[in-house]
Amino acid sequence: MQQQYPFREIEKTAQTFWETNKTFAASEVSDKPKYYCLSMFPYPSGKLHMGHVRNYTIGDVLSRFHRMRGYNVMQPMGWDAFGLPAENAAIKNETAPAAWTYSNIEHMKTQLKQLGLAVDWDREIATCKPEYYRWEQWLFTELFKKGLIYKKTSTVNWDPVDQTVLANEQVIDGRGWRSGAVIEKRDIPQYFMKITAYADELLSDLDKLDGWPEQVKTMQRNWIGKSFGCEVEFPIVGGEGNLKVYTTRPDTLMGATYVAVAAEHPLATQAAQNNPALQEFIAECKRGSVAEADVATAEKKGMDTGSFVTHPLNGEQLPVWVANYVLMGYGEGAVMAVPAHDERDYAFAKKYHLPFKAVISSSRWKGAELDTVGLFEQDGKTKKNYPLITNKENGEVLAWALWNEEFSDHGVCINSGEFNGLDFDAASSAIAAVLNAKNLGKRRTQYRLRDWGISRQRYWGCPIPIIHCTSCGEVPVPADRLPVVLPEDVVMDGVGSPIKKDPSFYETTCPTCGGKATRETDTLDTFFESSWYFARYASYDCDTAMVDERANYWLPVDQYVGGIEHAILHLLYARFFNKLMRDAGLLKNDEPFTNLLTQGMVLKDGAKMSKSKGNTVDPQALIDQYGADTSRLFMMFAAPPEQSLEWSDAGVEGAHRFLRRLWKAVFEHVEQGLVSSSIVGELNAELKTLRRQLHQTIEKITDDYARRHSFNTAIASVMELMNALAKIESNDPQTRALRQESLEAAVLLLSPIVPHISEALWTELKPGSSILDASWPSVDASALVQDEIELVIQVNGKLRGSLTVSRTTEKAEIEKQVVIQPCVQKYLEDGATVRKIIVVPNKLINVVVG
Repeated sequence: MQQQYPFREIEKTAQTFWETNKTFAASEVSDKPKYYCLSMFPYPSGKLHMGHVRNYTIGDVLSRFHRMRGYNVMQPMGWDAFGLPAENAAIKNETAPAAWTYSNIEHMKTQLKQLGLAVDWDREIATCKPEYYRWEQWLFTELFKKGLIYKKTSTVNWDPVDQTVLANEQVIDGRGWRSGAVIEKRDIPQYFMKITAYADELLSDLDKLDGWPEQVKTMQRNWIGKSFGCEVEFPIVGGEGNLKVYTTRPDTLMGATYVAVAAEHPLATQAAQNNPALQEFIAECKRGSVAEADVATAEKKGMDTGSFVTHPLNGEQLPVWVANYVLMGYGEGAVMAVPAHDERDYAFAKKYHLPFKAVISSSRWKGAELDTVGLFEQDGKTKKNYPLITNKENGEVLAWALWNEEFSDHGVCINSGEFNGLDFDAASSAIAAVLNAKNLGKRRTQYRLRDWGISRQRYWGCPIPIIHCTSCGEVPVPADRLPVVLPEDVVMDGVGSPIKKDPSFYETTCPTCGGKATRETDTLDTFFESSWYFARYASYDCDTAMVDERANYWLPVDQYVGGIEHAILHLLYARFFNKLMRDAGLLKNDEPFTNLLTQGMVLKDGAKMSKSKGNTVDPQALIDQYGADTSRLFMMFAAPPEQSLEWSDAGVEGAHRFLRRLWKAVFEHVEQGLVSSSIVGELNAELKTLRRQLHQTIEKITDDYARRHSFNTAIASVMELMNALAKIESNDPQTRALRQESLEAAVLLLSPIVPHISEALWTELKPGSSILDASWPSVDASALVQDEIELVIQVNGKLRGSLTVSRTTEKAEIEKQVVIQPCVQKYLEDGATVRKIIVVPNKLINVVVG
């Protein structure tokens, strides 16, 4: 055994052995309980970053721990390989996205192997490979036939220079993030998945996920956003049909003073036909973001259409406004505005001097005279006949006071005719009943969740398997013609998608009638690929179906590891896909992930590591300088997995020093000769204490790994054990046997975290054996038994000292000994006597004096 810690040599040796022998290949043929551990797969950007190192080390620690505990473990790895970054890199580097992607995969795969991950690399998948996306194309066609995928016109952010749709986060200050062009809103046909059909189940099944963080479940509940409300129809004055809105506050309907519609709403389009000013305003609205968050914070702007609708209950004519805060893609693209009880409507009405009617009681309205006609002065101009709300006692104008949260609270109806005095529930039910009787509304359950738009006008993605035929319409590509293969040898010029300009791709024949037809040239949202990859790992080499019976052996995933930033979309879509695949007869489980661990970010100087901030640390340089085990140890020791980790060069050096100490301790022990770890004879008090600490450490660390996922405290406990071991200087047979037992246990306890050094040290401690065949250390209950116990001494309930006695000491003897202790005697000096002694076994003695 070398005296110095040769990390490069031992890491290379271990990794070569694992790869050559396929040590971590998973098999369904096993009598052990299965354990499927999965970390969210990476995008092949070119290099690992520290977030990758942390994420995959956490998953690897759990995989190795469960392997030692007797589980049949599968830990696969793959690549989320489609997406926009490849296109941008291809333009920048004058290469094809495919070539850039495959090159990055090879480089990052090498880096991941250098981390020493216990991965079954035979199961590796890349989502850009036809053998993978063939099956999501097949699922697309099946769902299309069932109506769970459909096509409709949708409003999107359109970049006129790049000629593509941009996601909301790619629009910065109204301009395309790459081109800088002013973004337009366009209505284009897109494919949608009917995720709303599963909204109720996606919501209710969150209650089954006991192994998920409450924070993540709450985020999903809010995203799904189930609400109970009312559909209300306002007859259009002088026109045909009704304007439909949805409200969660039907109790405020009598307070509606105007309605607002989105710029794309048919009423807006109709009103703008002979109104140039309105046309320009609508065009301005269409240039804005379609993101809900952006709309919420943007300045509220609007314009009167000149049209009116009739209030369904009181018959009043309400003006129709076009407003930039109303989105066509949400609800009905129209809202009933109740300025007295909605902050957004309040701000809009205040800006444009629209009527304001309070219909829900509030202490703010107490003693107020409602809807009095008065004068309102703004910008030096007096507005006549303007509705105001004034306080009878002091004449204060309440309507234009600063917004008060109380205005939007539930309460009792006022100024609402027959509904006066009713609370929220009663008023909502009564108003819904009246609307229903008039055929102008009904109760409705609504979700914030919207159907998932899956079309992308990108090149580097999975081709949508639809053929457009002038005779037959939209025809799904038959299963025997799948996959529709994306051409990989393309030239990217940054303007539009290459396949939209490639006749050899889009020209085809209709599978139904045989006539000339064209292929769909949009590609799928890349969330599509990451929504089912967890199931494909189980059936990675199946070429006859999307998954086979092996998926039902491995699924659901026992432990999923990934960043909190994926709490909503990725996890929601994966849950949705699992249910789709279940209903297609492919899977039996309802949910894909039994337990979820969301790891925190890696920070440096208090900020998330990023190239733009110049605060990144190269994992490759770290591995080259200190080794993979040091990198893994630091990552697991610096913070609990769920918390953010602050980078520390000193912390890395400290981790490396500890591994050198561990190596040295084993070296010195081995140099003196190996011994059996079986203890013979009675240990002295010092050795008993050490052995008790050893088995307490095993007990604690087992819980740290299995239940708490607290790897930092596990490492700290081993460090404490090694410190205690270093203080034992004797070399008699019992001490050496205990040292052997302690070193073996320390290596086993650390092996999930630092597998390379553990493999090498185990071979030295147990020649001829491999740690890969070793079981997790077990606790010797007899070692935990203490011969002596320390009892706390209280006098009249206050802590005064302690007493050490034999565990077998009788209660009467304990009472005798406690009375003569100096800390008790001092309270008996002034003639006080012992009135009572209370002994709580193994804990404390309370002496009552008086």
